[in-house]
Amino acid sequence: MLQFIKKIGESNIAKTIQKVFLRKEKKLKKRKASPRKYKRIKRSILAIDEEAKLQVEQIGDADILVGIPSYKNERTIGHVVRAAEYGLAKYFPKFKSVIVNSDGGSPDRTKEIVKETSIYSQLDTILIDHPVYPASQVVAAYNGIPGKGSAFKAIFEIAQALGVKACAVIDSDLRSITPEWFELLLGPIILKGYDFVSPFYQRHKYDGTITNMVVYPLTRALYGLRLRQPIGGDFGFSRDLTEKYLDKKVWETDVARFGIDIWMTTVAINEGCKMCQAFLGSKIHDAKDPSKDLESMFKQVVGTIFKLMGEYEDKWKPIKNTRPTAFYGFRSETFPEELYVDLEAMIQKFKQGFQENRDFWSEFVLKEDMNALEEIVALDSSHFKFPAELWVKLIYDFAIARFKRAHKEEVGTTRIVESLTGLYFGRVASFVIETKDMPTYDAENVIEAQCVEFERLKPYLIEGWKK
Repeated sequence: MLQFIKKIGESNIAKTIQKVFLRKEKKLKKRKASPRKYKRIKRSILAIDEEAKLQVEQIGDADILVGIPSYKNERTIGHVVRAAEYGLAKYFPKFKSVIVNSDGGSPDRTKEIVKETSIYSQLDTILIDHPVYPASQVVAAYNGIPGKGSAFKAIFEIAQALGVKACAVIDSDLRSITPEWFELLLGPIILKGYDFVSPFYQRHKYDGTITNMVVYPLTRALYGLRLRQPIGGDFGFSRDLTEKYLDKKVWETDVARFGIDIWMTTVAINEGCKMCQAFLGSKIHDAKDPSKDLESMFKQVVGTIFKLMGEYEDKWKPIKNTRPTAFYGFRSETFPEELYVDLEAMIQKFKQGFQENRDFWSEFVLKEDMNALEEIVALDSSHFKFPAELWVKLIYDFAIARFKRAHKEEVGTTRIVESLTGLYFGRVASFVIETKDMPTYDAENVIEAQCVEFERLKPYLIEGWKK
């Protein structure tokens, strides 16, 4: 390790990384093997196929790992792998790196494209002046519940088995990814000792509606940290945090599906991790129309948030104010792609959800708020409006109801979250109408104002939670 670090080139970033790892290497020489180290060596890799296990054994150890979960991404994954290889070669040329594709059984050529992709015959285009260790590849079919969380568990286990110091995970449908993303996600961990790097993107005002309407404002109000993209999909994290994730008993729950991103973020916030955000520019990917494609994701993400509220209630109850995080990188002005949403479909889903769940909601929603919903249902699309204050109170009512029923081991917790999707469609429709003539940066002010409502009404949540 020391020998090849001493050969690093003369760029500033290389010098800084060299100092960090030389310092760590000296500490390791003085330190005897700890119980944590023994645990890492002994943990079995359970979440991948036998061929992938052999690939991991052949690699032996590594410094950096980039994980790419996938399912039917043959159209985009080649670009993502090339960006990863370029980024590792340019910014971390002397470190032993591994790219792991954790696939959910894609019937197309996703895995074959990963195996065929390589940029190492084109190193003269990367503008570097020192030798590069080509990143190894592991192409794994993961085991477990189908979903992104199971793919991540496989990545965590491989990272732990290889003893990597820094790890990044990247979505496989990205079209705006650049090699610089890898320096931005991994650099804070390697250079500054951060444990968790959250992405900060420029996104279209109607891309990420689950984040904008629920996840960002609720996470911010609960835990006091202004993380703009808690379920962004692209993260960096340290070896210690990887160990914490693997120690959690969540891999047979909705975390193994779509709940993984908010679970990772919430665990990092509440377990003493040093956190920052990295400017990544625009996120251009296979965005989804919220009226058609996001119901399953909504239920699993919001269900995970509500469940974690019960686990971490001692953490969020005392928090009264919010604070920003450190930022890494340069915030550029970029313009995301346009995104079409079916406004009428969302309004109809809202009205249908109200009719189907009116009696059920009356069990835990205030009468005055049910009356307000009745009035909104009667509006046509030209006058449709779902106020932010009402939305926030309803989110808190549903979180409280879910907590009480889970606490008493009663049935109905799943229906509480599922029925909330109808209200989500109504709130998104109202946001679309309110911001239809606004550029994305003005629509961001509307989202921020909603965050303030979540914070202002937090005493309402705490009072209901106590009862």
